[in-house]
Amino acid sequence: MVIVFLLVAVAALVGLHWYVWRRLVRDTTAGPGLARRVGTVVFVALPVMMVAALAAERGGAPFWLQRTLAWPGFLWLALFVYLGLALIAGELVRPLLRRFLERRGPAEAPVSEPVPLRRAETVPAGAPESPQAASGASGTPDRPDTSGTPDSPRLLAAPSRRLFVSRVVAGAAAVTAAGTVGYGTYGVVRGPRVRRVTVPLAKLPRGAHGFRIAVVSDIHLGPVLGRGFAQKVVDTINSTQPDLIAVVGDLVDGSVKDLGPAAAPLAQLRARHGAFFVTGNHEYFSGAEQWVEEVRRLGLRPLENARVELPAFDLAGVNDIAGESEGQGPDFAKALGDRDTSRASVLLAHQPVQIHDAVEHGVDLQLSGHTHGGQLWPGNFVADLANPTLAGLERYGDTQLYVSRGAGAWGPPTRVGAPSDITVVELASRRA
Repeated sequence: MVIVFLLVAVAALVGLHWYVWRRLVRDTTAGPGLARRVGTVVFVALPVMMVAALAAERGGAPFWLQRTLAWPGFLWLALFVYLGLALIAGELVRPLLRRFLERRGPAEAPVSEPVPLRRAETVPAGAPESPQAASGASGTPDRPDTSGTPDSPRLLAAPSRRLFVSRVVAGAAAVTAAGTVGYGTYGVVRGPRVRRVTVPLAKLPRGAHGFRIAVVSDIHLGPVLGRGFAQKVVDTINSTQPDLIAVVGDLVDGSVKDLGPAAAPLAQLRARHGAFFVTGNHEYFSGAEQWVEEVRRLGLRPLENARVELPAFDLAGVNDIAGESEGQGPDFAKALGDRDTSRASVLLAHQPVQIHDAVEHGVDLQLSGHTHGGQLWPGNFVADLANPTLAGLERYGDTQLYVSRGAGAWGPPTRVGAPSDITVVELASRRA
């Protein structure tokens, strides 16, 4: 079954690349030549780098190789998505543009045939005209005098209407895709922006009104986003002067050996009640146990199916669902089973789907990430189907769920329609 799925996926990938190549390269060139050969090489090399980048990251290839492949390979993935979407939209425009051009006039300049000139002959007076002279030296009917026309049999015509339309549509698609990916990549690389949301909790004491939790998820340090990006995230969090910091999973895409230096700025996180961490699914691809120890060394407190009683509320954390394959899955009973239910509770859980267990255990607020808000439109529609909440704040019975879009990006360092964020959740007491 897995082999069949892979074959279908490969066939679909090849077919889509063939379509984009045809519209961008073959249909925009008049025939075989340098431009078509160069375009074809690009359409072979970049998809190979894309697949190689994904395989290198998941396969634990040498980090220098991951970094070499990541930027061109992952950026091509994003660019290919929007080239495909733009070209599909262009299929609707193509017949309209042709019709418009047909109404404007013919596709090519009229053709002028070269006309042989007759040599002047002297005929004696009174002599009968020869049949050849009567009908023309060549035996063809007389033609208009074209002695003043250019010697060239045909003026150079503009590209055919079909070629012109193909170039216009392809050019518009390329500019649209490049602009979209460029802006989306800039939005990630510059660092996340701060969002603020107020969440009222019925059990929160009056003295804790206004308690600020800085929520950050899905930083995804790896071969693309490194130490410089981590520093931007840390500086942004510290600038909000939070009371508590919650790192809710998917911190890294790689081993401690490769990414330990990139994560080092996390030691600079500052909050009155400290910084806490729970695992995401990507930690289990990268050595979760080693990363738990590393973040502890950096000064964060991992909550592995555990709870800490703060003065105003209980803060609990559960492992990600991906840990079940290693016997380290979420244990809500261990984290929440024996707590005082008269106190407010806040749960850190990477995936929004864990909200159903949170409701059963009487949690007041769950803080999650994982979805990236879809990251690349229209991927948000797929992510929305797979998660109870895509982004933002929603209520499930007596439990509220807040889902961050995340600070970084996985795969392409690009976001479209789902800007990165660090959220300051301000708790509000209904007793205030």
